[in-house]
Amino acid sequence: MSGNRDRDERTKLVLVNDFFNRLAFRTDAQLWGKEDYWATPVEAMGVGGADCEDYSIAKYFTLRELGVPDDKLRIMYVKAVNLNQAHMVLTYYPTPGSVPEVLDNIRGNIVPADQRPDLAPVYSFNASDLWLAKSRGMGQHVGNSDRIGLWRDLRKRMEIEDN
Repeated sequence: MSGNRDRDERTKLVLVNDFFNRLAFRTDAQLWGKEDYWATPVEAMGVGGADCEDYSIAKYFTLRELGVPDDKLRIMYVKAVNLNQAHMVLTYYPTPGSVPEVLDNIRGNIVPADQRPDLAPVYSFNASDLWLAKSRGMGQHVGNSDRIGLWRDLRKRMEIEDN
């Protein structure tokens, strides 16, 4: 992936989305023997499988490594209306205040959030911030993303992997 650093953001989004969507979908119980576990990208690649959080996290960190600014990316916790279950996707804001585009493991193509009525936003976050969802817009800033325990744990494991 690192060879794609000089590509335009649209190309990076498509390449990263397609790459990680090739991982086999597996539940946390199947992969980790736990009800809820947020895997690092290295862990997900190591087992060759992921659940929705793992896909979103791997896409987020890979796009950051490829130079996509943090303020354009948010990991979004949603309700998958058709499945009646919690789900996680990565959103990309081409410009501040624009309708975000959704990178999802359920649907392979990247589409604007206003074309995804099957997703009901709950909250979103990036490396530093946390927002409560307001419809499909930017949301209301409510603090630091370190308030999310699973995110904090993930970041600690990634620091260990990097050393």
